[in-house]
Amino acid sequence: MRIDYTQIAKTLASLTEGEDDQVALMATMVCELHHADDRFDWTGFYRVTGPEMLKIGPYQGSHGCLKIPFSRGVCGAAARSGMVQLVDDVHAFEGHIACASSTLSEIVLPVHDASGALIAVLDIDSDQPGAFTEADAEGLSRLLRQTFCR
Repeated sequence: MRIDYTQIAKTLASLTEGEDDQVALMATMVCELHHADDRFDWTGFYRVTGPEMLKIGPYQGSHGCLKIPFSRGVCGAAARSGMVQLVDDVHAFEGHIACASSTLSEIVLPVHDASGALIAVLDIDSDQPGAFTEADAEGLSRLLRQTFCR
């Protein structure tokens, strides 16, 4: 099963209409995303909780890392650079943090609020190599803007 970004955008818009609590929005989005695609083995947010620090937020899947500094891992690279990180092979990514041994590929996207402030990163791990594409980066980016930039 592969995610239908058009359909999930409609579903998320309906489920989150009128909601402005970021954690509630994250929890709802993670639930919908995680169950929408067989490639998604771990789906979650790491929230910006202090200077150069991410802390685990709502997620689905096995345990994740509790804290990730901006200086470490794929999530840190996304937070630090403000750029989507599309990693086909996590073992080839220098500084990758192995929160789960099953992770083979990963996509991490920065999450901004309406003012443009970085509030989190969305991290999706797969137990398949090379699982994510530019189409996923574009589709997920649109969903994040729709949900958090209103």
